[in-house]
Amino acid sequence: MMETRELSAQKLERMAGRMRAIAHPMRIAIIEMLTKSPVLSVTEIYTKLDIEQAAASHHLNIMKNHGVLKSKREGKKIFYSLVSNTLSDIIKCLSHCKDC
Repeated sequence: MMETRELSAQKLERMAGRMRAIAHPMRIAIIEMLTKSPVLSVTEIYTKLDIEQAAASHHLNIMKNHGVLKSKREGKKIFYSLVSNTLSDIIKCLSHCKDC
């Protein structure tokens, strides 16, 4: 018999928050970049995406605050990486959707 795990309202809200945090084209692009290069600086991210530093920082902070990304400061630079590859797997799956 398969055991079912009960999802609390709190856990469901955290899950929904993470999904909202990645539900933006620029954030999806950042996740895809971090899937290919596991650690990137803010400078590398905004340069590769050809966006302003402030815009990149905004998107990175949203994802960090929702537990999608983690950061590490080294001197004046901040480096970002994915907390888990699970969300990148979801994005990969969606990109293979025939109706997308």
